[in-house]
Amino acid sequence: MAFSSSTNSPATLPSAAPGQTNRLFWRWWRKQSPSQQDRYATLGPLVSVLLFLAAIIAAFWYLRNEELEREQESVKRDTEVVQQQIRLRLIENQEQLLRLGREISIKAVTPEQFMRQAGDFVRARPEVISVSWVQADESVKAARTTLSLPLDPSQAMDLDPLGGRTETYDPLHVAKEPQSAFKLARDRGQPIYSKPYANQMSGRVIQVHVPLMDRSGFIGTVVTEYSLESLLRYLVPREVASRHAMGLIQADGDMLTSTVGGDSGTSVKPTFIYDVIVTPVGNGLMLRGMGFRTSSNLIGNTLFWMVVALSALTVWTLMGTLRHMRRRSQIQKTLVQETNFRRAMENSMLTGMRTIDLEGRITYVNPAFCAMTGFSEEELIGCVPPYPYWPKDRLDEFNRMFQQELLGRSPMGGIEVVMQRRDASQFDARMYVSPLIDAQGDQTGWMTSVTNITEAKRVRDQLTAAHERFTTVLEGLDAAVSVVSVQRGELLFANRSYRLWFGANPDAHTQLTGGEIMPDEIIDGDESVDHFGGLPTQALTNAGSDTREVLMESVQKWFDVRARYVQWTDGHLAQMLIATDISARKHAEEAAARQAEKSQFTSRLITMGEMASTVAHELNQPLAAISNYCSGMISRVQSGNFDNEQLVGALEKTSRQAQRAGQIIHRIRQFVKRSEPQRQPSKVRDITDAVLELAVFEMKRRRVTLNATIANRLPILMADPILIEQVLLNLLKNAAEAIDSSQMPQSRRIIDLRVQQKKTEEQGPVVEFSVSDGGPGMKEEILARLFEAFHSTKAEGLGIGLSLCRSIIESHHGRIKAENIYNEDTVVGCRFTFTLPIDSGSDTDFADTVTTPSNDLLADNP
Repeated sequence: MAFSSSTNSPATLPSAAPGQTNRLFWRWWRKQSPSQQDRYATLGPLVSVLLFLAAIIAAFWYLRNEELEREQESVKRDTEVVQQQIRLRLIENQEQLLRLGREISIKAVTPEQFMRQAGDFVRARPEVISVSWVQADESVKAARTTLSLPLDPSQAMDLDPLGGRTETYDPLHVAKEPQSAFKLARDRGQPIYSKPYANQMSGRVIQVHVPLMDRSGFIGTVVTEYSLESLLRYLVPREVASRHAMGLIQADGDMLTSTVGGDSGTSVKPTFIYDVIVTPVGNGLMLRGMGFRTSSNLIGNTLFWMVVALSALTVWTLMGTLRHMRRRSQIQKTLVQETNFRRAMENSMLTGMRTIDLEGRITYVNPAFCAMTGFSEEELIGCVPPYPYWPKDRLDEFNRMFQQELLGRSPMGGIEVVMQRRDASQFDARMYVSPLIDAQGDQTGWMTSVTNITEAKRVRDQLTAAHERFTTVLEGLDAAVSVVSVQRGELLFANRSYRLWFGANPDAHTQLTGGEIMPDEIIDGDESVDHFGGLPTQALTNAGSDTREVLMESVQKWFDVRARYVQWTDGHLAQMLIATDISARKHAEEAAARQAEKSQFTSRLITMGEMASTVAHELNQPLAAISNYCSGMISRVQSGNFDNEQLVGALEKTSRQAQRAGQIIHRIRQFVKRSEPQRQPSKVRDITDAVLELAVFEMKRRRVTLNATIANRLPILMADPILIEQVLLNLLKNAAEAIDSSQMPQSRRIIDLRVQQKKTEEQGPVVEFSVSDGGPGMKEEILARLFEAFHSTKAEGLGIGLSLCRSIIESHHGRIKAENIYNEDTVVGCRFTFTLPIDSGSDTDFADTVTTPSNDLLADNP
């Protein structure tokens, strides 16, 4: 019993506590006097309302503060997002301009090419107003602005980049800020952004000046002008602009432009402001995010506006109900009118209409269908298959088509069938089937439209037979035959070969004829002749045909084209063309030229293959140096024993070694890269420098000293620099191999390269390249056959190197020869000499006379 009592007592306490509290409250309430009870009864609701109002006020105060903080944070976040968008776009544009600047610095871009590239750059970036190429003397060499862009990117503007509009456009003399940026870019050698200023059209803009540097130093800048208004318009995301206003301001707070219009933005003072610097521009240009509060006196008017809103909502609901009922009545009236109109239209049309339900029972036919089949509407409504208009001998066929129709598998183009009238006569018809959908979107049956095509089919069959007889012969020809109307430019006829090559396109006919379809006799004829009528076809059709050879890029074929004017079947003038494929002949003619090019390319590959091991050894040195410098810097950093000067020095050495390795690979790729022979103004110094950078590897491997002597004031040559480099490198490599294979002593392991200007009786003024070695020389009978194809003095040689050298030099109208060098009666070496003629109008290359040993051609090893 004691155990039972102790276990039950905890369970009774929770249930007894509420009741006990309730009894205590009512006991205290009965003890109070009536006046006190009334007072408490009045104060109770008042206290409750006050507590409720206090809770509402506290809640609104809390929500208001939270809303303000959230809005401030939203403004800050959106401003930073826009700053990031602008920064990424400016950096991306700056990288594109740097690449364009590097191409200009290495003279790989002409003003015309700059105009095209600048046009593509401006067209793809709406925030860019112009891109200009400014020279060191602040003169504009070429400029492209948004106003000078063609409407069609595929059409080039007929403008001179150094004349026309570019003469009147000066990006440096609009304000003082561009001149300051230009000078800073020149002094610092890095991209510089100008301060904001007003351009010629009173628009707020900034400029970025990308310096152009070459071996001689500063040569100008690439100037890009940004519209501050376009930066905000195109780089501020739409969702950010819909939430907050964004503006660009100066350091003194002056508003330049904003997303809410005008230079100063809005007249309403923003509630939330957050400023960030616009990078990488700087120069006091800042991005300001602005937030505006749209609510006022939220706490005092909330309940009032809630009641007003609820009342307005009730009135709006009642008015909406009335409008809905009125609209429903109008819709019903319109539906009756539309039904009557549809019925009248169906009754008046010649196309038969028939409707069946999902079980195949006819539910509707229009008068045209009844007239077509001869059965009345009463006879057809309610019929199930087989229908009375089905031919008795084709019931199985119609049953199969009917099952496909119920399954929704009828062809979209319709079905040709034979139908039977009431009088047992038959006619050809085309049926089109579509599903019938009710207002709820459910399918209730199928709608079939029937068209009588008996007469149309008969005419079509006759025309088809006539067309087949007309085109049988022309379709069998291997040549393309086409006829185009002179007046309308339509393709009247094309045989199988024409359609196979060009399709049904009259543009190919125009291209084959050179774009001249309208004859001059019509264009310059008598004005009294009616336009397109009474054309003088007789004289034109009696004239002979002209012949021409045309390359069609679309099919990559050459055609022998013959065209003449004929009088077409309708009496109008037309042009007939016969194009015969002559691609095989053209390809055979081009094969010889490609074979010569491949031989030159193969020779360069063989040369570089022989030098591969030396090049690999040469690359190992800068790569090993880079690895050592990096390991040393890592060790210093980990140990903490370093200073900034040592770190900068090590990084500079690492950079020089990386540039050295990159230059080696760049020269090899430029030499080996296959390209079409292209003569261009070339400096002799550039050719020799390129060859010496490649030949130094072979000289070091074979322990041969190379001395190069280049005369001063050499003229500019009109030549293919890659081919001339190939000849000169082959001669230097052959000389080094001759010295090394003969085991010559170190005193005779010398090669002399001399380049000078001479005047010969046969060629006149020429530039002479001479390669002399201290090798054993060659026999006279070998010298006589030295430049013959497949004749080699080396056991593993192919005999094509010197033959290709002679072909290259002779293609440049030059001469090449080889001779032994004698000391009295002893052969002490061999000299190869080739000359290149000088163009009478060429400029002079002001290069000093330089004698360069091979060991100084590359940077010192670390």
